[in-house]
Amino acid sequence: MEKTRIQKIIADSGLCSRRKAEELISAGRVTVNGRPCGLGDKADASRDVIAVDGKALSAPSGQKRYIMLNKPRGYVTTMSDEQGRKTARELLCGVSERVVPVGRLDRNSEGLLLFSNDGEFVNEITHPSHHVSKTYRVTIDGRVSEEQLMRLSAGVELDDGKVTAPCSVEVLSEEPDRTVLRFVIKQGLNRQIRRMCAAVGLQVGRLRRVAIGGVRLGMLKPGEWRDLTKEELRVLRSAIGKSSKNR
Repeated sequence: MEKTRIQKIIADSGLCSRRKAEELISAGRVTVNGRPCGLGDKADASRDVIAVDGKALSAPSGQKRYIMLNKPRGYVTTMSDEQGRKTARELLCGVSERVVPVGRLDRNSEGLLLFSNDGEFVNEITHPSHHVSKTYRVTIDGRVSEEQLMRLSAGVELDDGKVTAPCSVEVLSEEPDRTVLRFVIKQGLNRQIRRMCAAVGLQVGRLRRVAIGGVRLGMLKPGEWRDLTKEELRVLRSAIGKSSKNR
């Protein structure tokens, strides 16, 4: 689908006039898929999440979909890829709605990935201020020392100078050549767990996300998807509400 200038998309949504939308963009108050945009930028309203002051534009009229996918390794999370790599969206066979990924999993990571065409829902789950927890099962090459566990839990300085927030890290199993850890984090920094492990001298062999905000991947097989249940949506919205009250 042909892309449209972002100020027109905002105006068409009924939020404000096109001139006011241009002022908002110039002031840095508009993002597309979480990234600031400029006046000349374009987007696809049916695919991209456009937010003003952190609040996403309403989803287009019609049925709202909330989907979980078990993303296999080798798929990127972007809606399209200039390098021709496989995208996770391609796995959603039979989904006619223009759903977008809720957050990201890097190409070599796997597990729970949510999709939706509800822009407000996408923004609430991914916005840093909501601190929605994400749980990962991480296989480390070799052994992990108590000191390394303590550093990971307390927060470490990453390669770009950012310091991660305290999180939960526990050992699930230990063997001479590998250690399986469970991470529960409430941040969403790019490739965060891999970079955290690298900062303390650990090599990640496998990384799998198993839960988001209390909703678990369960027995869904790699490459398969299903719609979230009403109870799962309730759990996610409850997690957003609780974290908002605790800010």
